[in-house]
Amino acid sequence: MTIQRMHTNKRMSKINIHNGIIYLSGQTAGSEESNIKEQTEQCLSQIEELIGEAGGDCNCLLSVTIYLKDMSHFDGMNAVWDAWISEKSKPARACVQAAMARTNILVEFSVTATL
Repeated sequence: MTIQRMHTNKRMSKINIHNGIIYLSGQTAGSEESNIKEQTEQCLSQIEELIGEAGGDCNCLLSVTIYLKDMSHFDGMNAVWDAWISEKSKPARACVQAAMARTNILVEFSVTATL
């Protein structure tokens, strides 16, 4: 059993690859002072970059779990998501409200994709 781990630190890896599956750590926006649309755009950009670095692309998304600080952000996040996701690559998806690690984080994405 081989697991490739990328961008590893004391607590985690940003990318794990096992049996042709890419697992990303939770992705949050780099700028926590942004609104929900801007934070969502930043997260999706990071997801594209990490999946690309792992050797995949966003047409191979399997599953995405979206954590929102408040469900009042659902429509704003979905406006960005709907413009980003292609018709052919829609993953299984869940969206829940969750307490965030830091006060200004509005959204976090957890992603699984294939190579």
